[in-house]
Amino acid sequence: MGDHAAEPATAAFVAHRNLLFTVAYEMLGSAADAEDVVQETWLRWVDADREQVRDERAYLVRITTRQALNRLRTMKRRRESYVGPWLPEPLLTAPDVAEDVELAESMSMAMMLVLETLGPTERAVFVLREVFDVGYEEIAEAVGKTPDAVRQIAHRARKHVEARRPRNTVSPNAARTALDSFRRALVTGDVQGFLDVLAPEVVLMSDGGGIKQAAARPIVGADKVARFIVGGAAKFGVAVTGELTTLNGNPALVLRRDGELDGVLTVRVEDGLVTGLFFVRNPEKLTRVATGTPLSLR
Repeated sequence: MGDHAAEPATAAFVAHRNLLFTVAYEMLGSAADAEDVVQETWLRWVDADREQVRDERAYLVRITTRQALNRLRTMKRRRESYVGPWLPEPLLTAPDVAEDVELAESMSMAMMLVLETLGPTERAVFVLREVFDVGYEEIAEAVGKTPDAVRQIAHRARKHVEARRPRNTVSPNAARTALDSFRRALVTGDVQGFLDVLAPEVVLMSDGGGIKQAAARPIVGADKVARFIVGGAAKFGVAVTGELTTLNGNPALVLRRDGELDGVLTVRVEDGLVTGLFFVRNPEKLTRVATGTPLSLR
């Protein structure tokens, strides 16, 4: 492609890049893989016959979806050999993401884990339709199905997600309040402080990826979770601190041991109590918690 032709192609791609990354991330739960998908989309975009492209945004989203689907099928096999529970890669996000209720909910750790229970095509259809409001005809072109088939898949996926998504979630301020109480209990090692903020049926999932120590399976129950956290903090014999931040559009904690980044903690809060804890320690997944990642639904 000559320089003259490349300029409008580059401008169109840059205009939609944040959207393309967001689509890929929502489908994959991995920023690193989402970046690879965006790069693959660019390579196909510069080779495309742009005179045949009626809608640049739709065309780019279609390429991204196809590339993400290919990668998602590969990742499913790769995760079968993952050490311990797998959690999505957390992203430091700007305040505007938290203010967009739909985007923040779709990107929460709890919701991303629900999306993990969908098949690749179901996930692509659900994400495009429910998160990005893409039309059935456009989705059909992206996933290689008929519009009628896409409608059926969307209905099935919606029912599946509705049956598993968090209920009675609270406002960001209430979630931040619960997190702050959790932070104080963590810093002081106060078991009762944890029990006051944890729901009786709370579930803790920790992801060390075989690199950092983490629970091999989810821990269930307030007492078990509280004692696991307090015991883990005491075991290292160094000061643990927690800093409130916003990850994936939701309140979260950045945890440090003796000043060094140890992991990030996000929560699901329902009726004022923490019902889910998601602790990411795998250092390969902590590269985007210091610098914000721009996202877009449009």
